[in-house]
Amino acid sequence: MKTRAVRLYGERDLRLDEFELPEMKEDEMLVKIISDSVCMSTYKLVQQGGGHKRVTDNLAEYPAIIGHEMSGIVVEIGEKWKDKYQKGMRFTVQPEVVVNGKSRTVGYNYGTYGGDCTYAILPSEVMEADALIPFRGESFFEASLAEPTSCIIAGFNRMYHTSKKNHEHIMGVKKGGNLIIFGACGPMGLECTDYALHMEGGPKLVVAVDVSNERIKRADRMLKAPDNMRKLFFVNASESEDSVKELMELTGGEGFDDAFVYAPVKTLIEQADALLAEDGCLNFFAGPVDKSLSATINFYNVHYFRTHTVGFTGSTTEDMYQALRLMEEGRIHPAVMVTHIGGLESAVEATLNLPQIPGGKKLIYPHIDLPLTAIEDFRELGEKEKLFKELADSCERHQGCWNAEAEDILLKYAGVLSQ
Repeated sequence: MKTRAVRLYGERDLRLDEFELPEMKEDEMLVKIISDSVCMSTYKLVQQGGGHKRVTDNLAEYPAIIGHEMSGIVVEIGEKWKDKYQKGMRFTVQPEVVVNGKSRTVGYNYGTYGGDCTYAILPSEVMEADALIPFRGESFFEASLAEPTSCIIAGFNRMYHTSKKNHEHIMGVKKGGNLIIFGACGPMGLECTDYALHMEGGPKLVVAVDVSNERIKRADRMLKAPDNMRKLFFVNASESEDSVKELMELTGGEGFDDAFVYAPVKTLIEQADALLAEDGCLNFFAGPVDKSLSATINFYNVHYFRTHTVGFTGSTTEDMYQALRLMEEGRIHPAVMVTHIGGLESAVEATLNLPQIPGGKKLIYPHIDLPLTAIEDFRELGEKEKLFKELADSCERHQGCWNAEAEDILLKYAGVLSQ
């Protein structure tokens, strides 16, 4: 079977190829990719090419299919897995598996398996690691967003607080505490805010900080505190002469028990550190490209007030299952991250230029011929094309968000599920 795929050959060398997949082995599976979300990690990979620490060796000879935030349908099942999986099953994947003690990650290390392709062959190690995960939600795009959402959940799970009575580390954000998010209206920050508002045992106060009124206005439209027990405030830090002082006032001078920094900016790290309450935990979530990025931390507070800093990249399989479960239950809404959709041909330029494209997550539908298109442009495009009118109407019914109904309209229009 032939597949079309976006493959990485070297530094900033992405190509859309069509080639024949090898014959599937008895311990492999053939899948149809329906959607893939473009990740900033892939942008960083493409910028570095063979210099990236995760990528496969000799990209020029063995190019890797990019994309790891995928969802799709199982098409064929190797004999070894016929008792465990079913044809037609919707799925997503845990991107990272361990093979002979070494990490291998989809989107970095495989030539026949990735998110930015039409069909892929899953290698045996994916099933052996239980990294092929069934999804029972309404849409494919939510399954694609399970991976970034699981990374957000992993960040929350990595937070910790300590006891004054003993040396116990209490994992997670502080129950009923104060939580602040810097870079809160970018794609990952939005879902971080969404999760903070709806998680069990979550904070009582969530403060979402950004520097764009446009992004804040969009976030305010989409995100609301679920009950009177929790409060949500959006703050534009660029409009304040002393943002640390004003943010501290929102807590009555107590400070924040938990702080997330979603942008690799020295000033933001230092502001977050200055706002920590006693035993406060700062999570530096944003993966920097600059290996020398540093910031000043108040070590007086580290010693006397037990403030501390954590960081993490990726997620565990359990984090993935938690993300999927919350989506299936309708408790979190990762659609807030999505601002653009496009077909496979748009994936090359979208990935190469990701930081320069305004908005949030870019969803790629590999079987659809469509330039990268912003949701906010649907209404204008709909004046000439019926498809975009229907998509615009659907998104308006869902607070301006991409949604399962809109995806179904798109997939039916292109006949993707009937192919």
